[in-house]
Amino acid sequence: MQQKAVIYCRVSDPKQVTDGHGLESQETRCREFAERKGYDVEQVFHERGVTGALLERRSMQEMLRFLKQNKKDIYVVIIDDISRLARDIETHIKLRTAIANTKAKLESPSIEFGEDSDSRLVEHLLASVAAHQREKNAEQVKSRMRSRLQNGYWVFHAPVGYKYATKPGHGKMLVRNEPLASILQEAMEGFASGRFETLSELKLFLESHPEYPKNDKGEVHCQRIHEVLVRATYAGYIDLPDWSVSFRAAQHEAIISFETWQQIQERLKANAKAPARKDINLDFPLRGFVTCACCGDPMTSCWSKGRNGKYPYYYCQHKTCDLYGKTIRREKLEAEFEALLISLQPSQDLFEMATAMFKKLWDATASRQKEESQVLKIQLQKLDHKIGQFLERIVDTNSSTLIETYEGQIRKLDKEKISMKEKIKNCGRPIKTFDETYRTAINFLGNPHKIWANGCLEDKRNVLKLVFAEKLPYHRNEGYRTAATALPFRVLMALQTDHKEMVPAAGLEPALPYGKRILSPQRLPFRHAGNPRLVV
Repeated sequence: MQQKAVIYCRVSDPKQVTDGHGLESQETRCREFAERKGYDVEQVFHERGVTGALLERRSMQEMLRFLKQNKKDIYVVIIDDISRLARDIETHIKLRTAIANTKAKLESPSIEFGEDSDSRLVEHLLASVAAHQREKNAEQVKSRMRSRLQNGYWVFHAPVGYKYATKPGHGKMLVRNEPLASILQEAMEGFASGRFETLSELKLFLESHPEYPKNDKGEVHCQRIHEVLVRATYAGYIDLPDWSVSFRAAQHEAIISFETWQQIQERLKANAKAPARKDINLDFPLRGFVTCACCGDPMTSCWSKGRNGKYPYYYCQHKTCDLYGKTIRREKLEAEFEALLISLQPSQDLFEMATAMFKKLWDATASRQKEESQVLKIQLQKLDHKIGQFLERIVDTNSSTLIETYEGQIRKLDKEKISMKEKIKNCGRPIKTFDETYRTAINFLGNPHKIWANGCLEDKRNVLKLVFAEKLPYHRNEGYRTAATALPFRVLMALQTDHKEMVPAAGLEPALPYGKRILSPQRLPFRHAGNPRLVV
């Protein structure tokens, strides 16, 4: 009767799994061995992408179950090499024992397995060599990865917003993965500027984009968002203390500026908070922002069931309030709010004047950039001097505590240097034109009601935060109380006041008695610091 056999093949490299050559070549050699021995190969078990140090393997367990179910027949398990069984001495012994318990025999074209002491010694030595090769390979791979990290190349799984691409002179490196990169850029810059004041608001923004990866529930977890915000990779830098790779510039293109990344870290440390309720939706965009004028508590909202359907209402839920439970129709409250927004719209002349002021400010800022660049270069030299002083102190001290403190100061100064170099690089080179920079701001100041009427929920919430400095008190019978608007709108309202008077001929100072006149300092016989003018 012909001897029955099974073949076990394993590869750990994902590239071998993709190419398919590793498993195919192993199976070919094992089949040739079985043919020479006259074995009948009944089944082949392929193990894909599994390290040799792992004991629990899917295909290995399937093979053991197959052998146990066919204990009546004695099978031969053929492997191409001892390293295909395991690359760890402890794992090798356990798998060897498991195969022996099924009454199967282990054979290979590259080694002869025996049950005597000499054969077991050779087998264990070869298993130890295989384990050493695995550990050595891991050390070499980690060493090469660390060297590449030190040269500014990311070597791990591509973060969200990036993908790997081969570039001449660089090999595989991170490049922007659109549209995810642009979505993340808008999200991170929005968090830095305060457009999104909490992770909850940022979560809603990311979930509104179908392209952004989500979990099985269709959500973006806040912990994942936090991991994105703290990662310096998005600012074009690498910082991996666990790999002994200090903060350094990366070779890939940044999604956000380093200054924006620093602002994000400061906001995360400050634990900035703002109204961001999960129950706010387009049905009731003013929920939580409009307060009861009697008690000051934020109003809530609901759909009330009536005779012919459901109707939307706002109401106060503070039990000690005189207006507790008394509803206000949504149409009434929101229509009055829109009227309030329309009243804040400046006149055309004032709008043009504000645009001219913005343009003048832009030009003045551009002209000052050259001077700012010189100041920043001087400050950069001072930082280099400070870093040099700390390095000298590290060399002169033997205290591990002091060395750790000095290294912490150096890391802090290095980050300041990076930020300063980025500012110097951008001086005199506007990232965006005047129209690109101020278009949205000018349009918003010119007509906030338009954005409210046509925008999404996020736009509506931003209008509330940008137009009003405080929540809006509303009385059920009297309507909105005086609204505390944000500074830009207060300035526009002050400029728009009807009390526009010319400066009187006598000037703004009190008039002098008849016959008296003021001599200018240039015409005085002498000057006195405490009395620059003289009445004669």
